[in-house]
Amino acid sequence: MPQGDGITAAAAIASDPSLAHTRIIMLTTFELDDYILDSIRAGASGFLVKDTEPEELIAAVRIVAAGDSLLSPSVTRKLLAQVAATKPVPTSRQPAAFDVLTEREREVLMLIGTGKSNSEIAEELFITPLTAKTHVSRIIGKMGVRDRTGLVVIAYESGLITPGAQPAPQTSRRNPD
Repeated sequence: MPQGDGITAAAAIASDPSLAHTRIIMLTTFELDDYILDSIRAGASGFLVKDTEPEELIAAVRIVAAGDSLLSPSVTRKLLAQVAATKPVPTSRQPAAFDVLTEREREVLMLIGTGKSNSEIAEELFITPLTAKTHVSRIIGKMGVRDRTGLVVIAYESGLITPGAQPAPQTSRRNPD
């Protein structure tokens, strides 16, 4: 790009109130750790490498347009490895920011952090997909992030979940929403 780069463009788009509903997918040859994190911080909802197959690119556009986030598998591995390597061992104490979340919202956040879709969250928590989507939207608002990608970063950076960890399965089919 002659007058900047994709990160600068993403930040400009994400900070423009008239473009609040615009979603950004970074499509790049760069899989550098800093570029990935800077793209997410700039407001990108997706990060794909240029060898992504056309069908996967179309699916990614649909996923991001629907309000979800998406990272290429190789990017996800790099991101998780970097978060795991750069963060101190988490304590069992959660940050005060989580105090604004209900117990159910914390459960949903943990599942988002493991990469679960709204349908998968609904199935695991025995709620409807629409209820799962509502929880996700409320968490995004309460945590002050743009999308699910921001929630994944929060979940890992806070120690709410760790790479490779899976939340404990629910034991009851009748959990309150």
